[in-house]
Amino acid sequence: MKTLLRSLPAIHEIQQDKRFLIFIHSSGVSKEAATSWIKDIINTVRHDIVEGKRQSVDGLFDEIFSILKAKAKEDKKSTLTKVINATGTILHTNLGRAKLSEDAVSQVQAVAMHYSNLEYQLEKGTRGSRHDIIESIIQEVTGAEAAMVVNNNAAAVYFILKAFAKGKEVIVSRGQLVEIGGSFRVSSIMEESGASLVEVGTTNKTHPFDYEKAITENTAMMMKVHTSNFKTIGFTKSVTIEELVQIKNKHNLLLYEDLGSGAIYDFRTHGIGDEPTVRETLEKGVDIVSFSGDKLLGGPQAGIIAGKKELIAVLKKHQLARVLRVDKMTLAALEATLKAYRHSFHRVKEIPTVSAILSTVEEVEQKARQFVQALTYNHFTFQLEEGTSQIGGGTMPGVDIPTMIVYVSHPNFSAQELFEQFLKLDIPIVCRRKDDHLVFDFRTIEQQEVNIVIEQVKQWIEKTQSLQ
Repeated sequence: MKTLLRSLPAIHEIQQDKRFLIFIHSSGVSKEAATSWIKDIINTVRHDIVEGKRQSVDGLFDEIFSILKAKAKEDKKSTLTKVINATGTILHTNLGRAKLSEDAVSQVQAVAMHYSNLEYQLEKGTRGSRHDIIESIIQEVTGAEAAMVVNNNAAAVYFILKAFAKGKEVIVSRGQLVEIGGSFRVSSIMEESGASLVEVGTTNKTHPFDYEKAITENTAMMMKVHTSNFKTIGFTKSVTIEELVQIKNKHNLLLYEDLGSGAIYDFRTHGIGDEPTVRETLEKGVDIVSFSGDKLLGGPQAGIIAGKKELIAVLKKHQLARVLRVDKMTLAALEATLKAYRHSFHRVKEIPTVSAILSTVEEVEQKARQFVQALTYNHFTFQLEEGTSQIGGGTMPGVDIPTMIVYVSHPNFSAQELFEQFLKLDIPIVCRRKDDHLVFDFRTIEQQEVNIVIEQVKQWIEKTQSLQ
């Protein structure tokens, strides 16, 4: 062992090898980074010798430069990368939720690559406000008197409570005290804001008189919360917006609804879910609402706040407005997404989220059959069946959309092994597993992605066969 350890080359000896300079110039890796990698390789070899896992250092130089090339190739890959969503969950939180439309991507690219009028009034040649960029289009598609944007809906909830209910009471139905992703609870956000939570009713039933009885001189607001990720059914009763509006007018309180999903388009016209639109909620008399940009709206992550002009004015002047503000790329993507709602149904359906939700079973089946017909390989079994997709992202819980799925299996590989292999592809494919089969749901695979999936699977099959 000592002889082997003494035979390990010094770092400067490796750097003097002509292959080191060639590697630096061809890979674009800095000398410092390459040296650090070499140190790590030598330390690993040293550890293996001490542990008895290595009995020779023959060919070590060739091994080192081979490892360096592999590391340089891996280093060029982005940690945040494109994947194919074959799960059937349209707003998959782990996979980035809503996909942006082509218009939104183009607008982001244009703004990101150049200077912009983010806070500059071109008409006057003076300083402007980033709030002005997005406000008018939100007003137009929601009917709100005023609006602004923060970095996500949880931030919007916190901001509204902090601005209007710090040190005061906020009445919420017990059945709406939800926990959203990452163990963030509405009650905890409320506590952080400095507002005092007043719970009324029971988990399954809340009545108007529950709110009436809870109102005190310290009550600032009544809050209605989107029930994310679950649906209460059976022996239930909730207080309608109309009833809450009557109570808030009677007692001169604020009424705030956290809509969460933020539907601008009415999916109920297609028999999908019962999600109210933002416009409908505001027209019923709610003072202020907030919702996500990357859910049913189909845009980037953002928290959109809309409502009465005097309330939005308070928020714009609040110190937290700067803390929670969004960047130019978010505003660019959001503006382009919202503008699609000005136009015809055809334009709205160009938003990937809307398109995925409204695609017919026949359209999904066409993509699934294209996949199956292109992969008639021995041993692999492809079975086309009817199934259901989910909206996801805590949106429309309990709503299943008819779809077509493909069950994929192979006698030499378990579903888990196939699942892991497909995650290692150049463009990873994320799917589901069921009864030792992989499940591909083509509702969440766009038409232009079908050929990518086919080629990725073909390459894996051919590579696997060559190794057998």
